[in-house]
Amino acid sequence: MTTTLVDVHLTEADLEEQLRADVASGLAAHPKSLPPKWFYDERGGELFEAITRLPEYYPTRTERALLVRAAPEIAAASEATTLVELGSGSSEKTRLLLTAFAEHEGLEMYVPQDVSESSIRLAADALAIEFPDLPVRGVVGDFTDTTASLPRAGRRLVAFLGGTIGNLEPGPRAAFLHGVAGALDPGECLLVGIGLVADPPVMIAAYDDAEGVTAEFNRNVLHVLNRRLGADFVPHMFDHVALWNAADSWIEMRLRARRAMRVHIPAVEIGVDFAAGEELRTEISAKFTLDAFGRELAAAGLDPARTWTDEAGRFSLVLARRRR
Repeated sequence: MTTTLVDVHLTEADLEEQLRADVASGLAAHPKSLPPKWFYDERGGELFEAITRLPEYYPTRTERALLVRAAPEIAAASEATTLVELGSGSSEKTRLLLTAFAEHEGLEMYVPQDVSESSIRLAADALAIEFPDLPVRGVVGDFTDTTASLPRAGRRLVAFLGGTIGNLEPGPRAAFLHGVAGALDPGECLLVGIGLVADPPVMIAAYDDAEGVTAEFNRNVLHVLNRRLGADFVPHMFDHVALWNAADSWIEMRLRARRAMRVHIPAVEIGVDFAAGEELRTEISAKFTLDAFGRELAAAGLDPARTWTDEAGRFSLVLARRRR
């Protein structure tokens, strides 16, 4: 039976402190913004799962298809004995890698990282049925600052899937890649899923579906602030906006106030004014070219080794190796 150990580097109290700090600074900024990680309470998770099944939202199914095709090659090329997954969630797509590693007969440990200890333990319980002899060592923390705390057992492959790296602006993204490279030993690997620059209408539709599921997901961050901080946002008074920012090469999701209003947030002791039509940015999703992303990896000390891209040229898996 799978053995599960969990290292906790982020507590619920830490998360609450981060939320208050992000809200206080983000809603005082010009323009206003919030980090996308606050979408994900239980309802937010359910809405995102629904988004991944929408016809417009191609990233999840495209990445999964690439993993089906590439997983055996990834296992062979990385020669890893420990698989680390950043932002693991339910570890659903990782099962494809775990299966490939099982067939390759080289994996000795799986290390899921997530902000939720319960998510890690639930995933480990499910994996125990499929991979009963695979030890699991979870890491509870934020992927942006726990790379130095990752277990150093065996030869590691760090997987960062879902295009999540696109949620980071260039400065934090460079810092993250440098952090991963610094945590890896020479020859160890990073596997990243990245969205590629495609036709703007196709990209925008993926974040603004016809059924309005993404709109509800976007507004869910306001429900989170109401519930956790006692705020008095009226979510339906904000319209969902998705647009392509060509200058920065990313999709932006915003919430646009339908009328002028003042919102009170007792837990951080602030009142926030919104003008009619004012927008609050809730997420970016950067899209890349392979050449540009290769330069970012190289600048961090990571050498691109293998790439797998779908036929439409919308998504890639990139395997990079820590420079010797």
